[in-house]
This record gives sequence, C-alpha cells and structure tokens, in this order.
Amino acid sequence: MYKKWKFKETPDSAQVSSLQAAINVSEPIAQILCMRGIDSLEKAKHFFRPSLSDLHDPFLMKDMDVAVDRLVKALENKEKILVYGDYDVDGTTSVALFYGFLSRYFDHLDYYIPDRYQEGYGVSQRGIAHAIKEGFSLVITIDCGIKAVEKVRFGKEAGLDFIICDHHNPGENLPEAVAVLDPKRKDCQYPFDELSGCGIAFKYLQAYCSRQEIPETELLDYLDLVAISIGCDIVPIEGENRILAKFGLDKVRENPRTGIQALIDVAELPQDLNIGHLVFGIGPRINAAGRIAHANKAVHLLLSESYEEAKTAAYEVNKNNITRREYDESITNEAIGMIEAGGRSYGKTTVLFKDDWHKGIIGIVASRCIEKYYRPTIILTHSNGKATGSARSVSGFDIYEAITSCEEHLLQYGGHKYAAGLTMEIDAIPAFAKKFEEIVAASIQKDQLIPNVNIDLVLRIDQINEKFYNIIKQMAPFGPANMRPMFISEVVFPPGAARVLKEKHLKLLVKDPDGAKKIDVIGFGLGNFYADLRPNEPFFICYTIEENEYKGIKKLQLMLKDIKMKRDF
Repeated sequence: MYKKWKFKETPDSAQVSSLQAAINVSEPIAQILCMRGIDSLEKAKHFFRPSLSDLHDPFLMKDMDVAVDRLVKALENKEKILVYGDYDVDGTTSVALFYGFLSRYFDHLDYYIPDRYQEGYGVSQRGIAHAIKEGFSLVITIDCGIKAVEKVRFGKEAGLDFIICDHHNPGENLPEAVAVLDPKRKDCQYPFDELSGCGIAFKYLQAYCSRQEIPETELLDYLDLVAISIGCDIVPIEGENRILAKFGLDKVRENPRTGIQALIDVAELPQDLNIGHLVFGIGPRINAAGRIAHANKAVHLLLSESYEEAKTAAYEVNKNNITRREYDESITNEAIGMIEAGGRSYGKTTVLFKDDWHKGIIGIVASRCIEKYYRPTIILTHSNGKATGSARSVSGFDIYEAITSCEEHLLQYGGHKYAAGLTMEIDAIPAFAKKFEEIVAASIQKDQLIPNVNIDLVLRIDQINEKFYNIIKQMAPFGPANMRPMFISEVVFPPGAARVLKEKHLKLLVKDPDGAKKIDVIGFGLGNFYADLRPNEPFFICYTIEENEYKGIKKLQLMLKDIKMKRDF
C-alpha cells in the first residue's frame, strides 16, 4: 500500500536553540521536543519527570461531589452496590480496579459484566433485572452507561440509583442518574477530557479517598490496571494519561498484581515492559475472554490473589486468545475475499455483512481490512435477530459522527471518533450502507484515504548513537499524541547486506551514502521491497529506533516502516 510521508511542521529555530541550551541536548532532540509543544525548561521538566502531584483535583469533574456523597452514604448504610462494567480491556480493568479497591473496606459489593452475545454492549435489561432481583440499591457503571437513558430510567423507576462513570461521547440527553461522571459532557469543565474508562474510575476513587482520608498510596497500588486500560483503549498519552501510564508501567514492571504477573509469564513477555507489550501482549488475552467466552474470566484473573489460581486463569484466557487468532485469520480472509470479488464495498467505505461471523472478532477484522484497503470500514454479523457491527476509521476521520448522520437506520450505536459499535435490523443494511457511503464521500478528504506516515526529522545514520537513543527512550510511554519519533534517512547497502526472512521480512545493513557507520534494519512484512533494491544505489527509509537484545547483547536497530526509491521521493 502506498503511504504518504508527511513532515511535521518545522519548529521555530530560536525556540529550538533556546531549549537546546536550557536542557543540554542535541539539536535533533530539541526539534522533536518543540514539535510536541515542549519548548521550555519548565515543560521539559514536567515531560521527562512526570509527577503524581500534577494530577488534577478530581472534584473539578462535574458531579464528583454528588457521586462521592452517594457512595459514602451507601457504604455507611451497608447498601448493596453493583459495579457494572464492559467486556473489553478498559471495562474489565475498570471493574477490577473499582471492585478490588472497595472490597478492601466493604462486603456488600458485587460486579456485573454483560454477556457480549446475549446482552451486547452497555447497560442491559438483563443486567438491571439482575440488580433488582438481588436487592442492589446502587449501580455504578464504569466505561458504559452514558447513552443508556431508557435503561437507567427503567431502573430508577424500580428503585435503583445509578452513578455513571463513562468517557464516551454523551447523547443529546444524559441519563437520569444521581451523578454522571464524564469529562466529555458539555457542562463539565474538568481540565482533561481524554481519560480512559478505568481512568474515570481511578479519579472517582481518588476523590473518595480524599473525602475519607484514606492514604492515596493504597489506591496507587491499582495503577497497573489503569496503564493497561490507557494503552489498550488507544487514548492520547498526554496530560493525566501520560502520568498515569508512566507510574502504572512502573508498577507493572516492578510489582504487578498477581493476575497480571501470571499473564506476563504465560505470554512470555520481557521484564522491561512498554506500552506496546501491554497493547499487543496483555490486552488481547484479557479481551479474548469476552470475545470467546465471558469477560468475567478476565475480571476473575485480575482479582486473583493466589498465583496458582491466577496461572490457571491466565492459561485459560491464553487458550481463548489462540482461538481468537484462528477466527481472526479465517474471517479476515473471507472479508478480503468479499471485497476483492466486488459488489461488497463502496468507493470511500467498506460495509460487509455475513451472518455466521463471530461477533467477538469483527472489530479486529474491520481493522485488518483498513490495513489493506484504507477507508472507513464497518463489519456486521447476525446477533439475536439483528445485525450488529463494529466500525473502524482512518486517521483524521470521525466515524462516530458519520454513523450519527445515519441514525435513522439504526437501533443503537455508540463509540469514539475512530471506533464505534452499532446495531440495526438486517433488512436495513443496504439503506444504511448507501447512506453511510454518501455521508463519508461528502465529508472525507482525499488525503484521509491515503495512510500517512508522520515524519519528525531527516537524520543521518552517523547521528544515531546510544546517547541519542537514551534520550528518545526517556520520551516514553509512547502512544497517540506522543508517538515514538519517526525518522527518514537516505541510505545504501553493500552487496550481500539485504535479504528476506521467512519469505516476508526484510533484513538490511545500511549506511549513509558517503559514510562508514553501519546499522541493522528490520522491516516486518516488508519483504516485497527487496526486488526494488540494488546494492550501493541510494534510497530512502522511514523508521523508528529501537534496541534489540540477542544472547544478552544489546545494540541499536532501525524498525523499518516504509521505503521510497530516490526517484519517488
């Protein structure tokens, strides 16, 4: 797939020079920092040395005081409290955090995760019926509930109080809850509105600890869960998220809870974990519980205190993940086949339906289709007599807004700018697909249909050394809004220094055209470029810098993202 190399805006040279002098770094490092808005000594201190003291006062969030009052009242009166979550990573970590922390102090507490297949996303009729039958008086929803207006009204009429903790976009009307904690609600002035669902739960408990004079150190013990939610829910790693992710990662590396340690062991992850390991190593295994079986297994794992019990649960969700991979591959192949056969996709969008696709996998398949055909994609399958689907978007395009414009064809929908879920009648699919294509075609920009690679700087190979990399490493944790720096270099390789591994991965040894220093390059899945390359003929590579360890020896290598021949640059 053709990728457009897009250079970030060049920062002011005076600012770069000033920062370079203030923090004693090289010019390329100062340029990268200024591009990210870190253009002063003070900002650099906060960026490189984040502190938990920089977290915002949780009571700045709309309804927080009311939410804490209601929780304190419930605990004092020994009411039965139900913690209601979602079945994905953010939802299950949220429930594990909130239930796990409160159960230290309170016995009349339980949690509920809806069944993905029988109930679907969010607050369900079955969940409310369960709360009523079991005599709960307070339901705290986390990572869901912001659009459950009718369900909350029904529960309220039956005597339930609700506290909504969510981070999704609200609808036109808020649920009739005792309190609604969501920084995205229009009347909330909280300084940071990109927290994960687990982040909202953390802020709620932070406020509770403050009110009850509980040492905050007891709550910080749960930051490993918050870090996993931040990484896996793809929220921007800036502001409070960066602080929470940084200290949560420290917790994962140094002293993770038993369930997470069991997952690390089963997945054979390294000790020095980063956000990528959480997203691609831990997250899929937690998610697989809800995709293949029931997400209660994931919560049970995360709450386990016995290592043997946790190890058994970890092996079980790992088996779920293996099954998930098998479904992923087969359904993706079917979807791509449907696209290539024609008549199943449109000019600017892809909308596919097959009634026997696994509901728990279709979101992954939508992302896979975007990797191959870069356009907003919706994958639908049959569920309880309806068509249920997952939507994924391309960079810069708000798919949630596009879906909202088609709501006359929908029974239910919700989500974010880049990912959403939706349900419709099966016979409404053609009309929805037609309207969706019209909306997207009228609003998407041509450039948004071409994947961009955002370039920080042009580098020479001889500028890459351990000191340079060590400063780059300190810019972590990386993720949306703070991506790992991307570079391009003009390079050549000597005869015999390029080969294809396992018929698909490109391995190179490159240097500057007029230089002597050589460095290894690995391009996973980029073996197709091999046929275009010639020894000692210059070409351009796009890459990030990482450290590779083999047999105890560490050395720098370039992680290849794309190649352009000199004639194309």
